[in-house]
Amino acid sequence: MATLKKIYQEKAVPALMKRFNYKNRMEVPKLEKIVINMGLGEAIQNIKILDSAALELSQITGQKPVITKAKKSIAQFKLRTGMPIGCRVTLRKARMYEFFNRLVNVTLPRVRDFKGLSGKSFDGRGNYALGIREQLIFPEIHYDKIDKIKGMNIVIVTTAKTDEEGKELLKLLGMPFRN
Repeated sequence: MATLKKIYQEKAVPALMKRFNYKNRMEVPKLEKIVINMGLGEAIQNIKILDSAALELSQITGQKPVITKAKKSIAQFKLRTGMPIGCRVTLRKARMYEFFNRLVNVTLPRVRDFKGLSGKSFDGRGNYALGIREQLIFPEIHYDKIDKIKGMNIVIVTTAKTDEEGKELLKLLGMPFRN
């Protein structure tokens, strides 16, 4: 069992039950999934960027990404319906806990001048969204093999009903929020 899941069961669940007065353990919010998305507008001109992004995303997550396609045509961007413009991965269960643990304990501390994450990026239902400007902060990515710096969006989906519950859950799991 993942160490983070053990921390969740032994420390986070009792603390959340006490703080929010839950009667049953099943009411306690938990991590549902983590979605990592790389939107690549430059893939319209150069399709090889998409291949390298998919390779890097699979190295980071340990799972093969899905290539996302354009839903609408936009003439100003020379974009047609069905053109590949990004890739994403949805992590669940053991891979999700393992990725979250690496994100919190290894990757985020590697960011230069890191002062913590904003507590305002919740969506109203306890889900947290986080943007990363460059993929180089992940230890799996080798600096020499990078052709272009790409950013990504990470959405942490929880079963929490409010932002306060979601923030408390992530804080107990080790997410470094700013004061």
